[in-house]
Amino acid sequence: MSEIALAKINSFAHVAQQAEVSPSEPIFVLKGAQLQEIISRAVQPLQDRVDALEATVAHQAEDIAALEATQDTLGENDLNQLRLIGQLREAAQKTATPTPLQGEKTLARIAKIDEILKARGSTTLKELERILKISPKEMSRILTKLDKRRFELHLRPGDNREKVLRLKVQIR
Repeated sequence: MSEIALAKINSFAHVAQQAEVSPSEPIFVLKGAQLQEIISRAVQPLQDRVDALEATVAHQAEDIAALEATQDTLGENDLNQLRLIGQLREAAQKTATPTPLQGEKTLARIAKIDEILKARGSTTLKELERILKISPKEMSRILTKLDKRRFELHLRPGDNREKVLRLKVQIR
């Protein structure tokens, strides 16, 4: 068996270096201090690398802790902002006066025009704008909503620049 092991060992060596070695002869003789020095030389780079990796891990742990603290602070800030937005919305809803819908305003203005025309018979558009406190643009919009079967719009006699609105005569 030892011959087989010896043959395997010798197969790796150069032909000039191959020798007959008996298993009883020691190959190396080292003192304890020499063995300790060889081991420390082999282990020292590994120990340096482990120390560097441990320092890196410690630094990364500090970074993670700092990021977690920042994340907690940002989460609290977001929550505070949402609370403030909610409070502002509530305050705005409490102070906001309910405004009638656009259609309700128009119907109220048409009813007012109807009352004015019943009392006066006919009125210029400028006079209606002044009474209702609306712009000419708003008056034009209201005119498109008027019932053409009840109201008629015509030019003022003698002054073709001014328009007059009146109720149509109802025949029964």
